[in-house]
Amino acid sequence: MHRTDRVVIVGAGLGALYAALRLAPQPVVLISPEKLGEGASSAWAQGGVAAAMNASDSPEAHARDTEIAGAGTVLPEIANMVTAEAARHILQLTDIGAPFDRDAQGGYVMSREAAHSAARVVRVKGDQAGREIMQSLIAKVRATPSIQVLEGVMAVDLLTTGKRVTGVRLTRADQPSGSLAIHAPAILLAGGGSGGLYAVTTNPARIRGQVIGMAARAGAVIADAEFVQFHPTAIAVGLDPAPLATEALRGEGAILVNSLGQRFMLGEHPDAELAPRDIVARAVYREYQAGRVPVLDTRQVLGAEIHARFPAVAQACMAAGIDPAVQPIPVAPAAHYHMGGIAVDAQGRSSLDGLWVCGEASSTGLHGANRLASNGLLEALVYGRICADDIVEGLSARSAPELVLEFPQGGSQPDMAKIARLRQAMTDGVGVVRNCEGLEATIRTLRMLSQGEENTALRNMLATATLIACAAHGRRESRGGHFRADYPQPDPAQANRSLMTLAQAEALRDAITLAQQPA
Repeated sequence: MHRTDRVVIVGAGLGALYAALRLAPQPVVLISPEKLGEGASSAWAQGGVAAAMNASDSPEAHARDTEIAGAGTVLPEIANMVTAEAARHILQLTDIGAPFDRDAQGGYVMSREAAHSAARVVRVKGDQAGREIMQSLIAKVRATPSIQVLEGVMAVDLLTTGKRVTGVRLTRADQPSGSLAIHAPAILLAGGGSGGLYAVTTNPARIRGQVIGMAARAGAVIADAEFVQFHPTAIAVGLDPAPLATEALRGEGAILVNSLGQRFMLGEHPDAELAPRDIVARAVYREYQAGRVPVLDTRQVLGAEIHARFPAVAQACMAAGIDPAVQPIPVAPAAHYHMGGIAVDAQGRSSLDGLWVCGEASSTGLHGANRLASNGLLEALVYGRICADDIVEGLSARSAPELVLEFPQGGSQPDMAKIARLRQAMTDGVGVVRNCEGLEATIRTLRMLSQGEENTALRNMLATATLIACAAHGRRESRGGHFRADYPQPDPAQANRSLMTLAQAEALRDAITLAQQPA
């Protein structure tokens, strides 16, 4: 067991790095399973950061679009607060060195993405925003003496006394090891979402709901677990994770066409390809189900320019033998972003004392049932700042020695065959389109996989999957990213956030399973 006066930050994405810098010179230890920048969803974000930077735009319009996209469950006070801060964070990132695209007059180049009423997404090199912003922050973090970075290390458990979190339990991330307990004055979880719980995802391989599950197993309340966003235009070339064709392509005028040559979004929504993501994802899904393979066609609007303007997309296509300048891009929906997560208040505090959460692992009330495009990175920045400011108020230490960890032998890696069964069950029953039968089949599979499981990382994954499936079972309506074929309409009486503990989810799971067993 180790004790430290350092704030422990679990995760290494945008929110984690930003919070660590905000906390300086307060001593911090950053827990990262991979080398910084290699395993975080933030680094894979293509679109950019949503912010009302143009004189013709406003934070109020941005908040209004956020609420509309969120389908009735966004907290207005949170949307107003986050969008009001957006421009300030763009300027701060610029000062740190983020190379945002600028025009000849020095203004920020703005892209339009789905469900935005204006072009308000600040980007970098077309589709390089996440990677470039992360590189700027990583350089700053490595140059900050108060921040210790532990790479190749993973948090698997929260340590608690009563309802207070007192520390974390760590293991090696890259090989089996025993665990070490670290007691600290404050814990900030900033470790990503849950996309990898599905068989088709755009998230880095390790992002499988472990952070949410770890908090849930410690007793934290989880909000809006059922609301999973499926990106409609993952590049369908058989890779895991799937490369992403950024929404900014549709903002430039790229169209979705099926194998019959039909532009199928025209009849789905007045904004066609720029409809909210859940609508586009379901339309793409239906084309697949009907055998009409959907593609994204950038040829007329970009042609050969796609190689220079959207290099990540172009490189992913070329690696699969597709030249997007002259060929359409095959696409499919993929698990992309979890609107739900660990419930936090306006200060980023969870239901457990001593535990703060920011980024995709949290549920702040900003995204509601359907995240507005490019609000994810924005939320990570705003709540990284909020959490850091709230944490530092209760701290006194201004220095602390670096942690030196020697992990004992032992431990095990998660069973990959079980993970594959888990991911397929989630795709089959808790995917783009859901119904009672499919949800209950998945819930029974999750219970079977949980029986006797001792690997903590896999237990964390199963906990989050169980919360998603059980929350989806309980929401008998369709809203945003949650679509029930057996309840296809929204119900005004259910226009509110869901709150659930793991104990409640497991009780529902067990009841559903036992109801299926013969007397």
